[in-house]
Amino acid sequence: MFLLKTWRSTAFGVYGYLNFTKSGFLEHSKKFKAEDMQTQIEGKNCIVTGANSGIGYAAAEGLASRGATVYMVCRNKERGEAALSKIQSATGNKNVYLEVCDISSVGEIKSFASNFSSKDVPIHVLVNNAGLLEHKRIITPEGYELNFAVNVLGTYTMTELMLPLLEKAAPDARVITVASGGMYTAPLTKDLQFSGNNFDGVEQYARNKRVQVALTEKWAEMYKTKGIGFYSMHPGWAETLGVAKSLPSFSQSLSGKLRTSEEGADTVIWLALQPKEKLVSGAFYFDRAEAPKHLKFAATSASHAAIDSIVDSLRSFSSLSS
Repeated sequence: MFLLKTWRSTAFGVYGYLNFTKSGFLEHSKKFKAEDMQTQIEGKNCIVTGANSGIGYAAAEGLASRGATVYMVCRNKERGEAALSKIQSATGNKNVYLEVCDISSVGEIKSFASNFSSKDVPIHVLVNNAGLLEHKRIITPEGYELNFAVNVLGTYTMTELMLPLLEKAAPDARVITVASGGMYTAPLTKDLQFSGNNFDGVEQYARNKRVQVALTEKWAEMYKTKGIGFYSMHPGWAETLGVAKSLPSFSQSLSGKLRTSEEGADTVIWLALQPKEKLVSGAFYFDRAEAPKHLKFAATSASHAAIDSIVDSLRSFSSLSS
């Protein structure tokens, strides 16, 4: 087991250094088509969670600049308002709105979803971007480990509760979940809240991101007749406030080599703009192309069989009926 873990992190480090840095983006961007990003999406409604900074902010701004009506879901009202006014003035788009909701709370997501549903607007794009890497074991007021509460349970609850509004936008609706290359280092595990004594925030984050990728596959299968596409993506290693705060030594050691938030958000926007015939529901994307979900010899692929039982647990934690 130790050797396998060592192999996974070594393979991830090498693959990541070659592909996930700014130089990887510049290399991959040689194949990008400018026309892919020129679509205007006036009249389309997009929700972006964790939209006040980093990749979420860049995604919200990119969608707003193409004419979309954007709902920024942020935990902090003041930071959200500041980000909102910056996006409105940068894009000239006044159809950008702030929704205050803490994604670590199932109760707050339910109340957001209930209020939002009363607007009765179709949702064309849901971007599950809100994420967290907390090194210490912190338990939320609802009794869940904090990383899991935001990255997995929050993402699951938000997506499930938005399904009726996404169906209204079918067959053009899509859900884009911002995962992380860190998931390459972790197989899927049913131990969702990291019950062992040696809590490791970085490992828990990687496990959470693996769940997001497997969950995207599962959603694509479960809802294939509903006209909603489900995609997970990896932004690469971007220089964001979140990364600087959660992984200071990583951030410093790769100083000058990390992507900008805009480069990190590029594939989110690309996924939002492409005709669905060009995309594969359930797939994992990186730098505007479908990417592998598992590294060679990392022995993570068989673990995806656990997703059914994980979905049962999430359904029960969020008290959503099937």
